[in-house]
Amino acid sequence: MSRIRKEGKVEYRFEHPDEFREFVRDRKSRNPTDKLCSAKEAVSRFVGDGDYIVYDFSSLTRGPQSLIREVIRQKKRDLWIGAEFTLHESALLTGAGCASRIDVGFLGYGNYIGQAVCEGRVKVYEWTNGGLASRILAGARGVSFLPTRDLLGTDNLAVSAAKVIEDPYTRQPVCLVPALNPDVAFIHVHQADVRGDARIFGTNLFALEAAMASHRVIVSAEEIVSPDEFRKDPMRTTIPYFLVDAVVHAPFGAYPGAMPARYEIDLEHVDRLNAIRNDERMQEYLEENIYGVADHEEFLDKRVGAAKMKELRSRATIIEGYR
Repeated sequence: MSRIRKEGKVEYRFEHPDEFREFVRDRKSRNPTDKLCSAKEAVSRFVGDGDYIVYDFSSLTRGPQSLIREVIRQKKRDLWIGAEFTLHESALLTGAGCASRIDVGFLGYGNYIGQAVCEGRVKVYEWTNGGLASRILAGARGVSFLPTRDLLGTDNLAVSAAKVIEDPYTRQPVCLVPALNPDVAFIHVHQADVRGDARIFGTNLFALEAAMASHRVIVSAEEIVSPDEFRKDPMRTTIPYFLVDAVVHAPFGAYPGAMPARYEIDLEHVDRLNAIRNDERMQEYLEENIYGVADHEEFLDKRVGAAKMKELRSRATIIEGYR
């Protein structure tokens, strides 16, 4: 038996692989049914207080921002967030009282989230991008852990839940990270059909692995296409329908971030988010952009506008590899 040489001392989310397999066997249907619904319905049905939510991309590119705004609008509480990097949405979720814990490889931007961490309003557990990706991959593969080397020799180890043992093959130290099986995965994609088949063009972190590892999966899509389109070219399917629980049509769903080949980031809006430094400014932003509008469509209509969306579309000039 390999002896544990060193281990972190923080709380972490873990589920026995056999329990997750049982959930998938008994609760995940393979029937190709129509799963198209509104963001309001999807979040209401599939996100509960205390849930662990994971997403593979964040504020700047292909983040599930419309779904996150809906979570805030519905005032979900005590959420645990997991992301390789999480930027403005962490501040918004914390300021709205939704998030209580965050597993992260990189946390930013702005002073607000840093102050919230210092004041103890949200707990942040610092992993590495590779460490969190390995946790998701372990959850997707149905094993309890995976070995990695990227936490060895760093201070991250002490503030994670990783363990160091002796590698039985090399006799050198190796780091083990526990599997992660989130309650819900949010994934924003370029195209989806009503059954849940989904396509991501271009850069991808761990979207498929997150869908495989999670109990429930909500896909938001820039475009809803016919299932026949997926049948014509199945090799371009990033996420198969049977992993998905809900499909939400959300054009500009990554706003104010970018969607590769569709629209660029709105830097002016991002500057507004970066300027939030206290609760007064945070509540003003939330009231104007989330609580004060009924849904994503009204947000785009009243807070973004057709002219701004046209401008952002026109700036998305790099399309190679995204069609």
